Amino acid sequence: MTGAMIGWDLRGKHAVVTGGTKGIGAAICDELAGLGATITTIARSDADICADLATERSKIVAALAGKPIDILVNNAATNVRKSIVDYDDETWERILALDLSAAVLLSRDLHPQLRAAHASVIHIGSVAGQLALPTGVAYAAAKAGLAQAARVMALEWARDQIRVNTVAPWYTRTPLAEPVLADPVKLAAIVARTPMGRVAEPREVASLVAFLALPVASYITGQCIAVDGGMSVQGLAFTG
Repeated sequence: MTGAMIGWDLRGKHAVVTGGTKGIGAAICDELAGLGATITTIARSDADICADLATERSKIVAALAGKPIDILVNNAATNVRKSIVDYDDETWERILALDLSAAVLLSRDLHPQLRAAHASVIHIGSVAGQLALPTGVAYAAAKAGLAQAARVMALEWARDQIRVNTVAPWYTRTPLAEPVLADPVKLAAIVARTPMGRVAEPREVASLVAFLALPVASYITGQCIAVDGGMSVQGLAFTG
């Protein structure tokens, strides 16, 4: 390996990716594997560990016991797009349980392995956690909480040489976003709001996750980085 490539390689590393069987999660697995990492996926079906993160965390922790974990990607999420007055308690609690609590508590439960590996923990958040968007308040609250949890975890775990960051996508071509992107009116509004004039592909989110997992990102922690085609920084759009 040339000197220029040192730090740009994940050979010998083990990554755990929740929700790693489709959409952004599958793209993350492909990206990390392409850099040499071995992958353990967690999902409710078709995964290396089949479990519901919100209700079967102990099963996941037991399955990972004794294994080194160099990279933990908390990607699994769900959403129900409703007005706050239309949420019942069960729906609210189910979304927060998976989108926020499961990620934070799984990270906590795996802390000994993360500490031993000087790991990189990466939460998949959303720009919906930074801006008011019509995604539903439960999803928005969970994603905002996830980014803030990452900041505090980064402070607490810096002494353990564990880095914790958040990647915050905008609309990306995934099964979760498909009901919105399939609506021509909504898609046109999304594209019009995005300076780059298109929605993201899953690999474009995955590439930032892979970078944060690499040794070359060793001084980056506590950050929330948007992958949004410039949407979150756009003020007045104009030409000329």
